[in-house]
Amino acid sequence: MSNDNSKSKQEVTSTDEFIKGLWRDNPVFVQVLGMCPVLAVSNTAENALAMGLATAFVLLMSNILVSLLRNFVPKQVRIASYILIIATFVTVTDYAIQAISVELHKSLGAFISLIVVNCLILSRAEAFASKNTIGKSILDALGMGLGFTLALFCLGAVREILGNGSIFNIPIFSDGYQSWIVMILPAGGFFTLALWLLIINAIQTRKVKS
Repeated sequence: MSNDNSKSKQEVTSTDEFIKGLWRDNPVFVQVLGMCPVLAVSNTAENALAMGLATAFVLLMSNILVSLLRNFVPKQVRIASYILIIATFVTVTDYAIQAISVELHKSLGAFISLIVVNCLILSRAEAFASKNTIGKSILDALGMGLGFTLALFCLGAVREILGNGSIFNIPIFSDGYQSWIVMILPAGGFFTLALWLLIINAIQTRKVKS
């Protein structure tokens, strides 16, 4: 009976490690991390999805390696070591995106390289992966990475629909649609983020009251 309870508790804990990044501790909508790429490259759904997946990949791989080496890295050089690990996977991601699509690589520009200093990745390495097993670190990275990707896509989709009248460059309105140019400009990123934060805070407040 006790074994069944412990297994059930372990499953719940493992599931929670994954789900927390999607909603309860979403890195963008709750923790407000990684605002530089969130606001800069979310002008289209394609750019937002690509940046989200690239960040998720770097987060996953760096979490795995940091967790593997957590007992071997001296405390005095842990931050430098984490940055070196993250930079390695960012370089791999940079070359991979360039090989897949040169146009996409140009659209994302320097923001691919800036994944190295994304506070989301460094914070998960320092606060979680360096203190937990590989299994938990993978679940944490997947949850946080997919949560980050989902948030970027939500912003990118809204901005592209209102700003260009399209989604993934596919028109969804008639030719007479008057696009909101401001939505694909930097200011549109702030407006859209504020709108999503308002919606999510309203949902969470309603849940607490109920």
